[in-house]
Amino acid sequence: MSLSELLITEIERELSSTRAIIERIPEDRFEWKPHEKSMTLKQLATHIAQLAGFPGLIMKTEYLDFAEGGSETPDIESTQDLVDLLDEGYEDSLTALRQSSEEDLNDNWIMRSGDYVILDNTKDFAIRHMGLNHLNHHRGQLSVYLRLLDIAIPGMYGPSADDAA
Repeated sequence: MSLSELLITEIERELSSTRAIIERIPEDRFEWKPHEKSMTLKQLATHIAQLAGFPGLIMKTEYLDFAEGGSETPDIESTQDLVDLLDEGYEDSLTALRQSSEEDLNDNWIMRSGDYVILDNTKDFAIRHMGLNHLNHHRGQLSVYLRLLDIAIPGMYGPSADDAA
C-alpha cells in the first residue's frame, strides 16, 4: 500500500469518530469553556472541523504563513455548520491526496508566522503531525469538554463508558 493510500485510509477511519463527537455538541453551550485560558466549545469544535481540511491545504500549497493572514474563521451558527465544515474539509483532503503522487508527499512544506518557523518538513510529515495528530489531540480535548458538560461521549477506538451504559 502506498503512503498516500495509507493516509487516505487513516483519514477515512478517523472521520466517523470525529463526526460522532462533533454531532453531539449542544448549540446552547457554544460559549462554554472549562477554564478562562481555554477555548470556548465552539472555538475548539471549529478548530477541529477546520483541521479536517488541513491535509488538503498542505497538498495544495508550499507553505502557510499566519503573518500573511493564515486561514479565516468560518461563520458557525449551529452544530450542523460544524458538521458541514468537517465533511467539506475531509472531502477536500481526500480528493487532494487521491490526486497526488508519492513524490508530492516528499515535497517540502513550511508553516510559519513571518520569520518564526513552526514546521519545515515533508508534506507527508506535515499531514501526519499537523493534520492528523493535531486534530486527534483536540478531539481528545473536546471529549473532556463534553464529559464536563455531562454529554455522552461516543466510542472512538472501541466503546466508551457511555456506550457500555
